[in-house]
This record gives sequence, C-alpha cells and structure tokens, in this order.
Amino acid sequence: MRRLEEILAISVERKGSEAELFKGFEPPKTIAELTATPDDRWLAAMTRAIFNAGFNWKVVETMWPGFEAAFKGFDPGACSMMDDGWFDNLITDTSIVRHGPKIRAVQENAVYVRAQSEAHGGFGAFVASWGADDFAGLLSHLKSEGTRLGGTTGQYFLRFMGVDGYILSRDVVSRLIAEGVIDKPPTSKGAMKAVQEAFSTWHKASGRPLKDISRILATSTG
Repeated sequence: MRRLEEILAISVERKGSEAELFKGFEPPKTIAELTATPDDRWLAAMTRAIFNAGFNWKVVETMWPGFEAAFKGFDPGACSMMDDGWFDNLITDTSIVRHGPKIRAVQENAVYVRAQSEAHGGFGAFVASWGADDFAGLLSHLKSEGTRLGGTTGQYFLRFMGVDGYILSRDVVSRLIAEGVIDKPPTSKGAMKAVQEAFSTWHKASGRPLKDISRILATSTG
C-alpha cells in the first residue's frame, strides 16, 4: 500500500493542482457542530439519501419542500408515531415520491433517531461520539439499526451532514483494490475492517480528514 502522498501525486497530475483537486470542498463539521444539529435534520437527511438512492436526485431536490411538509418537518416524535391513515395519505401524495417501503423507512428511522437521541443526549451527539478510526463501525450501526441505510446510502447521508468519513464509490474502491487493501468491492465485515485500517493509516500519517483522503483516492483513478 502506497503512502497517501504518492497517491496524491497521481491525483494532482490528473487534476492539474491540489487546489483544483479540492475546489469547492468543505471541511468536515466539528464535534460541537454535529452535536448541535437538531434531530429532525438528521432524519431529514436520512430520508433524502434513501429517496435519492436508485432515483433521480434532481427530482427529489425539486420536490423537497413537499417532503418537508408531508413529513411534518421530519419531527422524530411525530414520524415515529405514523399511523396507517397517515401512511395511506402519503402513498397517494403527489408532492413526494410515492414509494411505500421508503415512506415506511421514515417512520422506522424516526424510532431509531429517537432511541439514539435519548441514549446520547441527541442524535448528533451519538454520531459525534464515533471517532475517525471507527467510521466503519458507524456505517455498520446505521445498516443494522436503521432502515435502508446500508451501502453508500449511509455514507452519502453522513457526508451530507458534514461527518468526516469516506464514500466507497467505484473509483475509491478501484484505488483500494490497486493498493492491495481489498480484492473486490467490500461487503463483508472483514473487508470493511481492512478498508478502515487503510484509511486510519493514511489519516494518522498525513493528518488529513477521511473526507480528503476519500477525495484523493477517488481522483487518482477512473
């Protein structure tokens, strides 16, 4: 496995400069900023990532005000108590994407958000408690305890919220394979452990956020 600086050199050669490589790239949010983010925004972001998955995200973006209204501002208390009447209204509501399983996921994730919020003093505090050295553990928790938050859906959700982490896109996975970290797209716990160890090694050696490392890997191939 090469040093991150060596991979960065490949990316810079492809993009022209390091400044161009990170153009428009915002730094991850601080622990304080994540902790202060209200629970309804976490549920809203989960929902957006879920509805974007396998769908035209521009359509979801255009319809988003309708989502906010239909799900009552994504208040976890209200959404967790969604009854059959509300659900039936939602699956016929033309102001949102009418996808039954994804609509039901909002209720189930509201329960998830409430449980973690009550246990940790806010869902943001729960997320912020996971260090960069166990981002894979956070992804695993989202997949097992949340609904429809596995794979890159959970990764994009966390990225949207400003959490420092990586996105295992096709190009990132290609670089990880080229570096001998994995031999195919990671789906097992063992493979995700190897991915985490590689990112942690690059993070500790370079001092760069996981988000930056993910960007460097993504732009070094493809």
